Amino acid sequence: MALPPTTANWHWKNKNVTRWGKEWFERELTTITINGDKEGEAVSIHRVTDVDGDIELGQRKSKLITIYDCKIMLGWSGTASDGTEVKGTLTIPEVSHEITLDRLSDYAYSWGLTTAPSPAVNSLFSLAKSRLPAALETKFAEFPVALIDTHGKDLTISADPSRSGTPAPAGATPTAAASAATSAPLSAKKPEPKKALNTTTVTVEANFQASADDLFGLLTDEKRIPMWTRAPAKSIPAVGAEYSLFGGGVKGKYVSLTPSTEIVQSWALQSPTWPSDHTATLTTTLEQSSDSTKVIFALAGVPTGLEDEIKRNIEGYYIHGFKSIGLGTEL
Repeated sequence: MALPPTTANWHWKNKNVTRWGKEWFERELTTITINGDKEGEAVSIHRVTDVDGDIELGQRKSKLITIYDCKIMLGWSGTASDGTEVKGTLTIPEVSHEITLDRLSDYAYSWGLTTAPSPAVNSLFSLAKSRLPAALETKFAEFPVALIDTHGKDLTISADPSRSGTPAPAGATPTAAASAATSAPLSAKKPEPKKALNTTTVTVEANFQASADDLFGLLTDEKRIPMWTRAPAKSIPAVGAEYSLFGGGVKGKYVSLTPSTEIVQSWALQSPTWPSDHTATLTTTLEQSSDSTKVIFALAGVPTGLEDEIKRNIEGYYIHGFKSIGLGTEL
C-alpha cells in the first residue's frame, strides 16, 4: 500500500548528485568574465581543474535540504593592458551549504600567478583578486537553487493527480480512449480558494560600530550594498521602488524610508521553502548611541515553521555581512 504524499514526504530521503554538481560547476563557472578599467584588460575563469567533495539533496519532514561541501580548483586567465596573456590558479577550499546559505563563515581564496610578473601583469592579477570573488559568489548562490530545481522532483511525491494519470486499458486504441474521454460530462473547474497562511514575526538585533547614517546608506545605496552582500544588487531608495539583494535572492519594494532611522520594505525570499506568492514586511530600525548603533530587523509575515531558517538567514546574510566589512557586532 502506497503512503499518502503528506506521509511519504515526511520521511528522510537522500539523492547523491555529485557528478551532476561537478558538471554544473564546470559549465557555469567558466562563463565568468570581468573587464578591467584599463583598455584591453579582461580576466576570466577558463577552466575548472577539480571539484573535490560530495553533493547530495536530502528531504526531511517535507523540506528539501542541500548537502554539499566541495573544494574547487580553477584556472584563470586574462589579457593585461599591454597585451600580455596572463594565467594563474585559484583554489577555494570550501564551497558549502554552510557558507553559501547559512553564511557561517566567509569564502577563502588561494591565488597563484604562473605568468612572469610585470607592472601590467600585476595590475591584471589585482583585478582578478578584487573582482572575480564577487562574480564567483553570485554563481555559488545560484547552485543550491539549480540543485533543487533539477533534482527536487525526484524526492518529492506529488499529490497532483495530473502527475499520476491512469493509463488506458491494454489494447485500447487512441480513438476509443478519446471517445471514452469525451463521453464523460465536462464541467468547468472551480478555482481553488487560497489557503490561509499562518505567519509570525522574526526579530533579530545587533550593535554595529558605525553611525546610523552610514548603516542606512549600506542598506539602501545600490553601489554600497555589494560591499557586505558580495553579490549584485538593485536599489533605488524611494517609496514604491523595487529592490533586489543577494543576486536576486531577496526581492521587494520600499514602503517607507526615514533616513538614519527606519526602513520599511516588502520582502520575499526566492527559495523553494518560501511560498512563491507570499510577501512579508521587513522593518529595519536604527537606534544610534554614543559609540554604536543598534539595528533591529523585524520581519513580519514569516510562514510558521520557517522561523529558525529565516533567523539564521538574517544573522548569516545581514549581520555577518556587516561584520565581514569590519563593522563589528554584538548580538
